[in-house]
Amino acid sequence: MPNLELPWKPIYTQSGGFNWDGGIGSKSSENEPSLWSWSLSLTIAFTLVVYVLEKLLDGRQKRAYQQTQFPKQLETTVAKIDAQGYKQKKEDSDAADAATPAEKPLLQQLQDKFKSSQSYGLDKINFGMIASTYDTLESVVFLLLGFLPYMWDVSVHLGQVYLGYTQEDEIKITLIFLLLITLVGTVTSLPFELYSTFGIERKHGFNKQTYGLFFSDKVKSLALTFLIGGPFVALLLKIIQMGGEYFYLYVWAFMFVFSVFMMTIVPVFIMPLFNKYEPLPDGTLKTRIYELADKLSYPLKKLFVVDGSKRSSHSNAYMYGFGSNKRIVLFDTLMEQVSDDEILAILGHELGHWKLGHTLTNFCVTQVYFGAAFYFFSQCYTAKELYAAFGFDSQSGSIPTVIALMLFFQTLWAPVDKVLSFVLTIFSRHCEFAADEFSVKLGMSQMLQSGLCKIHLENLGAMCPDPWYSMYHYSHPPLVERLGAMMELDKKKA
Repeated sequence: MPNLELPWKPIYTQSGGFNWDGGIGSKSSENEPSLWSWSLSLTIAFTLVVYVLEKLLDGRQKRAYQQTQFPKQLETTVAKIDAQGYKQKKEDSDAADAATPAEKPLLQQLQDKFKSSQSYGLDKINFGMIASTYDTLESVVFLLLGFLPYMWDVSVHLGQVYLGYTQEDEIKITLIFLLLITLVGTVTSLPFELYSTFGIERKHGFNKQTYGLFFSDKVKSLALTFLIGGPFVALLLKIIQMGGEYFYLYVWAFMFVFSVFMMTIVPVFIMPLFNKYEPLPDGTLKTRIYELADKLSYPLKKLFVVDGSKRSSHSNAYMYGFGSNKRIVLFDTLMEQVSDDEILAILGHELGHWKLGHTLTNFCVTQVYFGAAFYFFSQCYTAKELYAAFGFDSQSGSIPTVIALMLFFQTLWAPVDKVLSFVLTIFSRHCEFAADEFSVKLGMSQMLQSGLCKIHLENLGAMCPDPWYSMYHYSHPPLVERLGAMMELDKKKA
């Protein structure tokens, strides 16, 4: 068996024990405590603090789901929609319209679904609390037991024994390492995914997929991860290793190109591997959608219907495409749940995101995020004590680049990422209000309000969310807030 001399000394020992030299409380070369040496302790502390805060919010939301009385504010708001005649019959009728329960007031429909909505939400929040507790426990245990250095040792051993890799083949060993931790993550998360899909979602009438479809999706996703993620990681590491002092600039450019590449191929080549996309049949709805796009100078080239119903009865609609090649996708479930007028109002909202520059803004924010993250990574790339605190002894050489990246995002960048995530959630809610206003200005306020109510009740959305929980987690404002904002806009127009 060939012997591989590593350029670093993993603290994990083959006997199964751990040498904590250089770990918590290690000393710097000047024999003084270093902040880096406390990275493991601080990371675990931050993880636990976030966990406790999020559990407090979960507890508030759980109490909200336990309420048995229909929320008064939502009742008053939806009653106004019914009273003002917002829900009206379409002049044209087709099969989808006939299936829409237009004769029943929206308030009554929501009240009929309130108990089911509360039950669905309660099941999800209880399951989410268990899943997040496991995730936190797993993260802490893996940190304390040195999961990363151990898996790196295993990857080096496999590469050496079975593939003949040497210490110069860091990128190849990295691919083995990522393959192993991806498989471990898939196995540990699989029971939770199965219960969520075939337990909760099926119990409440949403899940439509079979076990065969579920596992075929899983296999496809893993295959795509390896086929696309492998070359991506290899190129990323090569750029970091060859980029010199200013490698973060080259990485930033690479991330921009890769982002555009993925935004191009995902909807065109990857998503059709999972769902069937067919052109929307000719008819009144198709004609009216193209007319709306022309009115807003949206260069709509193709209009699709996707068979989302083969997996779930949840509904959606989205747009994609660059430049003059825009496309709109409607879920078949959406077309069954709302009328043509309401679909147009919903698309007016989505087109508002495009017209108001939200899509471009989000893309730019993402690129700035990448640039900032890799710049700060470059500033601590050589901080050997950081890696030693997590089980890597790099006194005799360099740390694997992928390990440096993972530890940076898991430690120093984690608090930044959490704050930015909250800021972006607030910004997303602002964008949703703005897009609603855009649809209102198109004269679609009534249909958007009724459409949102129908989607909400069909998806058993939360009808009385806790304000703190929704502020922290919801990228879209609660239904009653959106309806109230549109009513205020209608008053100003009147």
